[in-house]
Amino acid sequence: MRTVHESIIWLNGYLWGPPMLIILIGTHIFLTFRLRFIQGYTLLAIKLSFKKDAGGPGDVSHFGALTTALAATIGTGNIVGVATAVALGGPGAVLWCWLTGVFGIATKYGEAVLAVKYREKTSDGTMLGGPMYALSKGLKANWLAVIFCVFTAIAAFGIGNMVQANSIATLVHKTFNVSPYITGFIMSATVAVVILGGIRSIGSVCEKLVPFMAVFYILGCAVILFFNARVLPETVLLIIKSAFTPHAAGGGFVGASVMTAARFGIARGLFSNESGLGSAPIVAAAAQTKNPVKQALVSSTGTFWDTVVVCAMTGLVIVSEVILSPTDLGGLTGAELTKGAFAKIPVIGPAALTGGLLTFVFSTILGWSYYGERAVEYLAGKGAIKPYRIVWVVAVFVGSVASVPVVWDFADSMNALMALPNLVSVIFLSGVIVEETRKYLWTGNIESMHDPDDYGKMAPDMESL
Repeated sequence: MRTVHESIIWLNGYLWGPPMLIILIGTHIFLTFRLRFIQGYTLLAIKLSFKKDAGGPGDVSHFGALTTALAATIGTGNIVGVATAVALGGPGAVLWCWLTGVFGIATKYGEAVLAVKYREKTSDGTMLGGPMYALSKGLKANWLAVIFCVFTAIAAFGIGNMVQANSIATLVHKTFNVSPYITGFIMSATVAVVILGGIRSIGSVCEKLVPFMAVFYILGCAVILFFNARVLPETVLLIIKSAFTPHAAGGGFVGASVMTAARFGIARGLFSNESGLGSAPIVAAAAQTKNPVKQALVSSTGTFWDTVVVCAMTGLVIVSEVILSPTDLGGLTGAELTKGAFAKIPVIGPAALTGGLLTFVFSTILGWSYYGERAVEYLAGKGAIKPYRIVWVVAVFVGSVASVPVVWDFADSMNALMALPNLVSVIFLSGVIVEETRKYLWTGNIESMHDPDDYGKMAPDMESL
């Protein structure tokens, strides 16, 4: 098993090395310019996310689809991942993580446009969509669609299930001395009740849970930053300066070059917001919307909330606390650095961290269950949904009581492999994304109804893209 684990770590070094990071950030920048800085519509997108699109086909509201995607996206990466970036790349990594989120808005938008445009309505009225449908219908690359679904179904059990369940069980055990078996049983039962109701049930729970968990965590961070107000100007200046100039070791931080800060900041940002991964478009396709662009704008706000807001606030808390307590926090990494930073503020700090992790991780299990389920349905039909849900619930319990480092690293590999076919669809169908944007947004027709007969039509000839 040790040999297998070492092989997986070696593979991850290649899959998540510079080429993948360059492809992802390159796609973000390419779409940003091709879509004329779609980020400028973020305020409009936020307003649209709170409005119901009456008359539009779909299974859940704009807000339900957004919160389900956020449920899967906002997780340990926003808390522990940012700390890892700071520990390895220095304070400058926070700015690179933030910039990745800003440019990633364009990719999240483009993914969602394709997901809604190429979605299908089943015999029972359910909407199905995502990168697999964009690949099969838009590019006629059925084999890439199958590959994407295989990797998605496998990755879901890692990043979206077992490692998340293990995080909750471990936290509860250390904080309240509750047996992981008890936590695993309660969590499995709760997850079963929610996911057996399908996307409507998942969306309904996420609509209530995600706003609460996000506001609770952000307010906790805000209170901590209030207490640290005297060093906030220094914190911001240090983050900006360290992002563009080498940072020498000292003051509780490791020494880091500009390249190291960029590498870890960009990597953590990409892992956190999942822009380009191809997961969020699956639930975007289920949204009740009049046209692809309207839901795509709403979906793009997921990256804004996840990285531009939540990750940024986490980064400010960690860097400011290290500045204030370099002796206590210097040398800590990952979860230990996060825990140490938040614990510096009695009651509020630990409560914000514990509450954030518990709700973030549980919601991630719900969101990824839907992603994996849709991938399995594409591969094996509706008959595979019920067995998949049963295995999913069992995996939650197993993850709670077992050590899963191999599963975590294996899931990282699967995430990289599912991102590649998705990026192929986004890049080669970028002309379709631009055309839809011109049709509904740039001409002021955002409320226009998309012709249902257009769903699933073939993309223009490749030369015209």
